[in-house]
Amino acid sequence: MTSTELDLLAPLAAPLPPLPKGEVLSSSQWTTLLAVADTLIPSIETSTKNDHLKLILDEPEYAAAVQELQAVVPNECGPEAISQYLQESAGSAPGFRDSVQRTFGSYLREDAVRGIRVILSALEQLIKSLAALIISVWVKQSPTLGSILGFPRNPVHGKPGKGFNYDFIHLPPGNEPEVLETEVVVVGSGCGGGVCAKNIAEAGHRVIVVERAYHFPPEYFPMTSADGYVHLFHNGGVDTSDDSSIAVLAGQAWGGGGTVNWSASLQTQAFVRQEWADGGLSFFTSSEYQESLDRVCRRMGVSGDHVEHNPNNKFILEGARRLGYSAKVVPQNTGGKKHYCGYCTFGCGANEKQGPVASFLPDAAKAGARFMEGFEAEKVLFDQVNGKKVASGLQGTWKSRDGHGNVCGDDRIARRVTIKAKRVIVSCGTLNSPLLLLRSGLNNPQIGRNLHLHPVTLVSAIFPQEIRPWEGPILTTLCDEFQNLDQQGHGAKIEAMTMLPSWVLPFQSWRSGLDFKVMASQHSHMVSQISLVRDRDTGRVYPDPVDGKCRIAYTPSAFDKKHALEGVLAVAKIMYIAGAKQLLLASSAIPPFTRADDINEKMGINEPRFQAWLALIEKNGLGSPDTSWGSAHQMGTCRMADSERKGVVDPQGRVWEAEGLYVADASVFPSASGVNPMVTNMAISDWISRGIARGM
Repeated sequence: MTSTELDLLAPLAAPLPPLPKGEVLSSSQWTTLLAVADTLIPSIETSTKNDHLKLILDEPEYAAAVQELQAVVPNECGPEAISQYLQESAGSAPGFRDSVQRTFGSYLREDAVRGIRVILSALEQLIKSLAALIISVWVKQSPTLGSILGFPRNPVHGKPGKGFNYDFIHLPPGNEPEVLETEVVVVGSGCGGGVCAKNIAEAGHRVIVVERAYHFPPEYFPMTSADGYVHLFHNGGVDTSDDSSIAVLAGQAWGGGGTVNWSASLQTQAFVRQEWADGGLSFFTSSEYQESLDRVCRRMGVSGDHVEHNPNNKFILEGARRLGYSAKVVPQNTGGKKHYCGYCTFGCGANEKQGPVASFLPDAAKAGARFMEGFEAEKVLFDQVNGKKVASGLQGTWKSRDGHGNVCGDDRIARRVTIKAKRVIVSCGTLNSPLLLLRSGLNNPQIGRNLHLHPVTLVSAIFPQEIRPWEGPILTTLCDEFQNLDQQGHGAKIEAMTMLPSWVLPFQSWRSGLDFKVMASQHSHMVSQISLVRDRDTGRVYPDPVDGKCRIAYTPSAFDKKHALEGVLAVAKIMYIAGAKQLLLASSAIPPFTRADDINEKMGINEPRFQAWLALIEKNGLGSPDTSWGSAHQMGTCRMADSERKGVVDPQGRVWEAEGLYVADASVFPSASGVNPMVTNMAISDWISRGIARGM
């Protein structure tokens, strides 16, 4: 698919793959689920008739709700639009049932689907994860929410950009396995794989990069939330830990997480580098590592000089100043240019964000690297040489686009493929690299362990004035006052949250259908900030015993939750002194705080009612399942170590159990990076790949 520079009013549509065949729920189970959905997001009306399928309000209560919405919705939204929004239920949204069908049939673990079926069949109490899923689907599919918020389909700043014209390997139909040959095969096109492909191709070696996802050029970006989660995120964006304590979002796109991240370009901090060096990896305190950090940042034009903060990031800087907290600007990988867009988590339509798809992968292509999208890697192939496993290639299945260049048609070609190679670099990401190693017959007990997630929870604030929080760069500041609470490098950072409705609203606590709809309608007046923890304690990933998909065993520990709590309290103070009229925690156990009209502003955060609310938070803590947790950073499941007993790869990134096999992505981190992991991932991959090139 080629990329052209077009003056588009809207990104191109990206049709979704066909719905999974068969019914994921029985007719009675669908009836129950839709009833639950319409309880969570109900049709709200005023009537003299009692309708158990709707939330019926008396005239004064309904009028009060309308008045509250009129105070925050755009002027062009008249009484009819407000009435349509209130009358809309989750189940009435076009595409709602299809989206549930896709989620259950394609992305949820089979045991999770079985559990939901049991709940629906037995009419048992609704579990929190099902409520979050229903709210998430409604936010994505609602035909009225965007207009109520004044939320535009496209960013109002910037213009469409031109992307690199990639040429992908395409195979003809056939029944026999296709055999390709190269010197190095890189499995994954993300922040690790892209850097590796560039360095090795520029060193003069033949490279093939294979990627499970498909490439979409800038004219398809930003995608809608309904399409973006399917096309750009692992497992449709619905991954959770086994106990549903934390939602896990990982990029699965051409360019990997670099296509959907928030441009934050932070180098590995000194105390983390020293921790890793003290563990036997002296490279991390060397000048060579610093050169790798600087090299990848130069290629992406990383800088903080051209940042223009949006209101949310300004709140962090000003709040930290007024409270005496340490805060700083976060450099951006935007080519040394201003980039005022808050939609990039669904792809950068301006092509200004210099992730792998706009930088390292084009460089690799210019040096002769070849690419294959739609490739499902099944296992690494080995030869036995002098009693030692030596990687000799990769086996997998390739699936083409359809005849129209999309991924939704029935005429797509599937071919078995073997790629013969002298070196295999696994860059599938923290969730999938260990699974590929296990499918390949490796048995180091460290594979899949040592999972770090940087667990986050959020605090939201509603302001009297309209914020339009989706405008402007997402994450351009952070507060690091609480990053070292245990004096061993573990603590919390405060960062701004992407304010696209489908990211924020599902994390809000549900108290009633009316309460949720009124709260959601105020999103244009809202900002959210996260308390991000450098987690000490770990989990693991492993293959599902039924379908082989990634399972995540992780629960935020009491130790790490205490650190998150310090960040939450600090966020609340930052929002309060910024003038928020209401504060909301992602915890059903903590009621919202509403600023009184008679408040003594001179007291600042010492105001007694605010202090009492903070005390309630401290007393209650951030317990489960009351508190919603999320993760957008996954690290450590193929840990680098100075011995096979402690890790999966050696200090050069080579898998201990085999020659010619390497891992280069965030899964090799010895522990949590403590900062957004892109630059650390790229720098380590720069080091590993340059070593591979020298050794060939």
